[in-house]
Amino acid sequence: QVQLVESGGGLVQPGGSLRLSCAASGITFSIYAMGWYRQAPGKQRELVAQITRGGSTNYADSVKGRFTISRDNAKNMVYLQMNSLKPEDTAVYYCNADLGYQYWGQGTQVTVSS
Repeated sequence: QVQLVESGGGLVQPGGSLRLSCAASGITFSIYAMGWYRQAPGKQRELVAQITRGGSTNYADSVKGRFTISRDNAKNMVYLQMNSLKPEDTAVYYCNADLGYQYWGQGTQVTVSS
């Protein structure tokens, strides 16, 4: 059974930081591209960042220079370090595993507000 479990969301003030974690089980983690998506109320889900099995990364323009995705294949974990958070970063953040077919976590809420 495939499981992706996100953690680390919460309420943070503008300019603050959060680190999201995603624990994967039931897949051969190292061969999957892993990503973080987000969905704000009334908006479509969008890609935030992705890291390939080889370690290459790509980011949405809106988060470049502020967010960093990383993975630990030994622990079956993927992380999203989010710095300089803005109110527009408020969304539910989802972990994604992609090998042509995709798996999703249940999401974790990130709220950026003063």
